Amino acid sequence: MTDRGLRPEGVGRLHELMARHVDAGEVPGLAYAVARDDDVRVETIGTPAFDEPTPLHRSAIFRIASLTKPVTAVATMSLIEAGVLRLDQAIDELVPELADRRVLRAIDAPLDDTVPAHRPITVEDLLSSRFGIGSVMVPPGTLPIQRAEAELGLQSIGGPPWPPGGHDVDSWIAALGSLPLMYQPGEQWLYNTSAQVLGVVLARATGDPVETVMRDRIFEPLGMRDTGFTVPAEQRHRLTTFYRADDETGVPVAYDEPATSWWATPQRPDTSGWLVSTIDDYWTFVSMVLGRGTSCGIRILSPESVALMTTDRLTAAQREASQLFLEGEGWGLGMTTAAPSHEDRPLPTGVGWDGGTGTTWRSNLRTGATGILFTQRQAASPEPPPLIRSFWAGVNAAVGDAGSARSAT
Repeated sequence: MTDRGLRPEGVGRLHELMARHVDAGEVPGLAYAVARDDDVRVETIGTPAFDEPTPLHRSAIFRIASLTKPVTAVATMSLIEAGVLRLDQAIDELVPELADRRVLRAIDAPLDDTVPAHRPITVEDLLSSRFGIGSVMVPPGTLPIQRAEAELGLQSIGGPPWPPGGHDVDSWIAALGSLPLMYQPGEQWLYNTSAQVLGVVLARATGDPVETVMRDRIFEPLGMRDTGFTVPAEQRHRLTTFYRADDETGVPVAYDEPATSWWATPQRPDTSGWLVSTIDDYWTFVSMVLGRGTSCGIRILSPESVALMTTDRLTAAQREASQLFLEGEGWGLGMTTAAPSHEDRPLPTGVGWDGGTGTTWRSNLRTGATGILFTQRQAASPEPPPLIRSFWAGVNAAVGDAGSARSAT
């Protein structure tokens, strides 16, 4: 890469925008990284909790929610490169619970009104979020399959994975297997469930817990010491407090605190959204993607695998049907990517994704521009809140892109 660098006045503008949201009490604190080529700035603003006066340190641990999904995809592609999995491999033998699928005749049909699946589910279907089950944007309980999923406690199509439910990996996939698919494999992009099933595939393909797969293939080689599915007791003081908006007032209230955190003890490792990390750890992961699979001389993936992951695989109709989540952009393997006609748009058009705990990452692989933001407030909807829109306006000022897809507030 050539070092084109960041614009100092834009870096200052980004700080100003972020400080404004912290000062307004929207979040107690935040951490972010902005980079262009080899010019990287990492900053923290605020505190780990509203009632904690200690300044937030860049070693603070955040719940990264769906920024877990790209990590899960990289682990999967690593196993494909190793010959353990194939992209076109049917998952029937590894996950017999999802073999011989039935498919709803219509999305609002009763669960027994089904037709046979045209073909088995493949690893690529899971990576591209097109295996046939996922979130539907209608009120909870509207559809028979929504009601059935809620009764099974899957926490997959109808809400976040927190607080954790009672399933282990095997009981969860068995419960999912009792439901029909919503759509034929490959037919429709549907959010979330694919990444959860990938975790089952990774564990069964290797014979190791998915935590071990990710540690051995990604975290340890890259030195991501603070990324995982739990926070050790001796590091819990670094975990930020997680907030959600009060249902009546909208005021942020503590939802998960370090002393009693759900991340303090092992839970079912939900590979769609349960990882914790630090801003530096996640920048290390992102720099590996920017480096076409290599960071600091450590190769995790080949350039060819990264190219596969970061190339849009959706049809125009699939992008349109998923507008609420994708906002017209595409999806590669485990992460969003620019739709074919959008490559020159400013960030957040690019590769990356967003998390329901107020986290976001995008990179433009052509320009070397990156933004990563960690906050600790639950998102209210797929629509980005003002804080996120401000972040991208500030990042674009810092990386020298005059345009912005979303205006600052």
